[in-house]
Amino acid sequence: MFSVLIQTLGCKLNQLESEAITDAFLRCGFSIYDKNTQTKEPPVIVINTCTVTSKADQKARRFIRKALRDYPFSSVFVTGCYANLDKTAIEELDNLKSGRLFVMKNSEILDLPALLKERKQGTGNISDKEKSFIPSPQASMQSFSILEKNFQFAPQQFSAHTRGSLKIQDGCNKTCTYCRIRLARGPSISLDSKTVLERLFILEQSHAEVVLTGVNICQYQDKAAKNLVELLDYLLNKTKNICIRLSSLEPENIDENFAKILSHPRIRPHFHLSIQSFSKNILEKMGRKYTPEVIERAITLLRSAKEDPFIACDIITGFPGETHEEFEKTYEMCKKSSFAWIHVFPYSKRPGTPAFLLKETVPEKEVSKRVEILTSLAWQGRNEYVKRWIGKEVEVVVENGGGKFHQGKYYQGKFYQGTSENYLKVLVQYDGEAPIQGSVARCLLSSVDVQGDYDVICSPPKQQHR
Repeated sequence: MFSVLIQTLGCKLNQLESEAITDAFLRCGFSIYDKNTQTKEPPVIVINTCTVTSKADQKARRFIRKALRDYPFSSVFVTGCYANLDKTAIEELDNLKSGRLFVMKNSEILDLPALLKERKQGTGNISDKEKSFIPSPQASMQSFSILEKNFQFAPQQFSAHTRGSLKIQDGCNKTCTYCRIRLARGPSISLDSKTVLERLFILEQSHAEVVLTGVNICQYQDKAAKNLVELLDYLLNKTKNICIRLSSLEPENIDENFAKILSHPRIRPHFHLSIQSFSKNILEKMGRKYTPEVIERAITLLRSAKEDPFIACDIITGFPGETHEEFEKTYEMCKKSSFAWIHVFPYSKRPGTPAFLLKETVPEKEVSKRVEILTSLAWQGRNEYVKRWIGKEVEVVVENGGGKFHQGKYYQGKFYQGTSENYLKVLVQYDGEAPIQGSVARCLLSSVDVQGDYDVICSPPKQQHR
């Protein structure tokens, strides 16, 4: 069977879905193309796209053009959020009308490996005759089948990530005026809690940690009337060892009950808040249903749940009508909140959204300046957070099997890289045999990585790997 090149753009949910696509190809007998070791063209390329910003669209188009140009005999299959919304625009990228470019919705892409296995046993691109076997992106499906297909993204093995991921939710019921993802993904749907537990049991056999992910996991609601807090309680009571990391959270959903479940020792002390602004006026224009006071309360509750957790946030700056004073308010509140990281996004006009029609645009030069200021604050917050943790012990998940030898001005020896429970990128010194990828060790965060490749250098583990 031939090899497949899979390229991923976008969020953790996209990364999980690409893992599921990879797993589906592997289970059908295909191999995954490695650009570093293979010289022949991959017969099939899958590009999983994002559409969160205009730059994300541009990057997707660049990847597609490059694939068509660099691999003239490959068939290119495009999926993901951008493909869900702009099929015609993507198809027009095939300037030569080569017939090698196919656009498939998320709900169809997992059928591709079995389809190709049945129809293609050799190498080369997909013939014109075989195009008729490609599922039509326009095919109508009942809501039940959409729900079923959306949650087929459940890989049995992970090729690109050490931690497992589990998709518990998709879509979003919010009407944020700037967001295009809700248009691409549709309304919120949730995987029933029984199936979530069954999949978590499977992951627990081979993973020390799992990330629960979705478009908006705070909207989780299954038929048994379980919300996210109740789901976490259910999963923690039914499992024994696996640790849980959460993807983005909404400030208005963080209350005392949420903080109580987050204090569980198997919930990782790493939280990401989707904030966007600390200006009440801008939040209202964005269609965000909370106030700056609600954000502050959420941050206080998260800090009460864990000892100095890693708290990150998203901020959009340059939203139409954002004044200098409103930006300063956001900046000052971000500074006061001592975030360990800030994901800064310049506002991007997205077709089909209400904000697309707003006229009070902020000059591009001013937006760039604001992005630069917030990014500088993000690095300052990161550095301060790292320094606070020097001298403390944490659990670290091994992300490779070691073997790296460093010899330089600041440190030398054998090291492996990993991610700490509080989401720091660490380089861990070790003696003897290299640890197994995915295993966990308790390590001392001994010094800041002055070379800047990682956050922290760790002394040899205090505890045997498990």
